[in-house]
Amino acid sequence: MRKIIHCDCDCFYASVEMRDDPNLRGRPLAVGGASDRRGVISTCNYEARSYGVRSAMPTAQAKKLCPDLIVVPGNMKKYREISAQIRDIFLVYSDTIEPLSLDEAFLDVSDSGHCRGSATLIAGEIRRRVYRELGITISAGVAPNKFLAKIASDWKKPDGLTVVAPGAVDQFVLRLPVTKIHGVGRVTAEKMQRRGIRTCADLRNYSRIELTQDYGKFGQRLYELCRGIDERPVNGDGSRKSVSVEHTFSEDLASLEEWQEQLTELYMRLLERLDRLDDRYRISGVVVKLKYRDFTTSTQERSSHSSRISAFKQLLEQCWKRRPEPIRLLGVGVKVKDLRAELGPEQLPLPLPASGRLSA
Repeated sequence: MRKIIHCDCDCFYASVEMRDDPNLRGRPLAVGGASDRRGVISTCNYEARSYGVRSAMPTAQAKKLCPDLIVVPGNMKKYREISAQIRDIFLVYSDTIEPLSLDEAFLDVSDSGHCRGSATLIAGEIRRRVYRELGITISAGVAPNKFLAKIASDWKKPDGLTVVAPGAVDQFVLRLPVTKIHGVGRVTAEKMQRRGIRTCADLRNYSRIELTQDYGKFGQRLYELCRGIDERPVNGDGSRKSVSVEHTFSEDLASLEEWQEQLTELYMRLLERLDRLDDRYRISGVVVKLKYRDFTTSTQERSSHSSRISAFKQLLEQCWKRRPEPIRLLGVGVKVKDLRAELGPEQLPLPLPASGRLSA
């Protein structure tokens, strides 16, 4: 039985903008193009949604529905950076991650040793860490497969966690509206309703052959999904790009001495994680990350084939010289290369001597 988590950031772009500008909180907000330039809404917060504003809606129409709507331009560079930081948190718990977009992803935590192997506890910890370290809320669904996990993540939005335990799958699926099934759009849903099919329980009254005759290849999929069956694996690339640790402090660190003290503790945690990495990886660079009290993030990195603490100390001093201000978060990490990926599928790496392992 697999343990799948689907994580979905709540109105991601809008959440980032509200985090960075507290004056926007509690007010109807959308991220998108200007109304006088035939702009379109990319996303909006829940205050705006209460007026009927939706993604992909022309901004001019959105302003008619909600005259007080605040529309801010998007900043994809910033969103990608935060998305990468969220993925770094995911990587602490699983190497098998399938991103669907910047703001959502599947994780297979079937073999994870974190939180005593509990997918529910892992999902809860991920949600707390993302909010504490990045100021973004995530809704998550936990289930034995991707289909159920994705539906579950939407069940208690925003900022919710829904768990579909293996023994509760049938009960959960039977009451699902057919419109919850990906691929059942408006036309298909209307066709089903004319035949009295409104829930997955109704769909189960039809055989595999009948559904295939009515809906083609999709009929086979419908037969399985209405029974909670989904064998699709989480398609992660299985290859790490980095290993890192970071910590958000309850009080800002105001001096270089405080930075250095915390760096040593983080470095010891990083070494523990590196010790668990297998021989296919080699270090290619070292990185120090800082987040200031205004939530702006800065990184300093350099190429390196080792993880000596002296390299991190030098990077930290460079960060201090560039911007000697209090920080709320400090992180250290290494970039790694997957030797198997570089050799390709037709070549196998020769055993390496012990001296070729990651060095501290």
